[in-house]
Amino acid sequence: MNLPLLINLAYVASAILFILGLKKLSSPATARNGNLLSALGMLIAIIATLASELKLPWGNIVGALILGSLVGAVAAKRVQMTGMPELVALFNGLGGAASLLVGWSALYPAVGVDGLALAQGISTFTSITIVLSILIGGITLTGSMVAYGKLSEKLSSGAIQFPRQQIVNAAIVVAILFSAFMLCLTPSHDSFWLCAILILSLVFGVMIVIPIGGADMPVVIALLNSYSGLAACAAGFVLNNNLLIVAGSLVGTSGIILTNIMCKAMNRSLSNVLFSGFAAAKESTMVIEGEVKPIVAEDAYLILEAAQRVVIVPGYGMAVAQAQHVVKELMTHLESNGCDVQFAIHPVAGRMPGHMNVLLAEANVPYEQLVEMDDINPQMSNMDVAIVIGANDVVNPAANEDEGSPLYGMPVINVTEARTVFVLKRSMGAGFSGVENPLFFAENTRMLFGDAKESLGTVVSEFSE
Repeated sequence: MNLPLLINLAYVASAILFILGLKKLSSPATARNGNLLSALGMLIAIIATLASELKLPWGNIVGALILGSLVGAVAAKRVQMTGMPELVALFNGLGGAASLLVGWSALYPAVGVDGLALAQGISTFTSITIVLSILIGGITLTGSMVAYGKLSEKLSSGAIQFPRQQIVNAAIVVAILFSAFMLCLTPSHDSFWLCAILILSLVFGVMIVIPIGGADMPVVIALLNSYSGLAACAAGFVLNNNLLIVAGSLVGTSGIILTNIMCKAMNRSLSNVLFSGFAAAKESTMVIEGEVKPIVAEDAYLILEAAQRVVIVPGYGMAVAQAQHVVKELMTHLESNGCDVQFAIHPVAGRMPGHMNVLLAEANVPYEQLVEMDDINPQMSNMDVAIVIGANDVVNPAANEDEGSPLYGMPVINVTEARTVFVLKRSMGAGFSGVENPLFFAENTRMLFGDAKESLGTVVSEFSE
């Protein structure tokens, strides 16, 4: 059996492992195995590629692998669960940067790929793929950096808009299209149009993310993940590597599907999320009435002790407080007391897709007790207590009632229909989107101020006595 045939068989095996891995990632019960299968597929792909297209000294490759592995291992080890969305954003950005550099380097004669060593020998099709690799990679890089800034709150989490923003964006798009056309005509590493595309793609990445508000950030993360896959796919065409094309396509399409699912869950279109900066920002006119009614943990325990049905709505605040384990303890005590406990999971709770599922799985909360929004809302009026842990925007009734709210139209978990609502918060501050929440002033709402882990710990200790 000759080497090219072995390489192709290895690529086919890798592609099959990628597909099986994606399939298993669709369920929390099989996700860990799915991740391992995908990693095994990538290892086979790397070995096969190095065996067939090795153009650098082994020392450079091994050194880069060791350095990259060390950086990745340290980052993954040190990052807190609350920092996972930021880490994902950074990884997306690095994927975009890699694709940008691949496309850029393909224009250099000394670093060209087989059959394309000279810039003047690049076909029109390859020129287009190079432009796409640079363009999508650049947009993904800076878009992800802005998303990282918003998620880490180094930048304002709200929508950033300015006068004539839509005209500026439209001008950038036109300039990108013209520059891409000119570069395809005369592809060269020293072309003025290459510089133009590089700069414009980086600027456009910033421009398409800054007008997106905090409530939409999980959708943005999914979309940028898709962009990184599409950028890798374009890089695969540049390098003439079939496996990179397949892997990039899988990531790109799965990201688009996830983005579409999340947009539907928010009752919004993808264009609405992407181009929200093209319209005037909404301003709420709702007048919030009522008063805040605080409660202490000891009194909350007395209500929970008598409850027969409890629903827990986790949000980013649970991640910040690292309260998932004490939540599991509370669940155990409630069930021992004869109470039925469920977890209501909003599709965009937290700051990345599946954020709450990961946290609760870490605490060994049974997956069967996690209920999606559409299934829990019809049951909400039968709930004795709804416990909201740092989830502001996904339970905000303004999304149903206030047409002027930026959240208007987004389906939310209707906790106001429960007999009693406990909201665990450190303060009366608005959520990540910056939108005020009338739930805090509702007649049946009690505010349990303080660190969620400490507050729930007090309740758990009352059950233990």
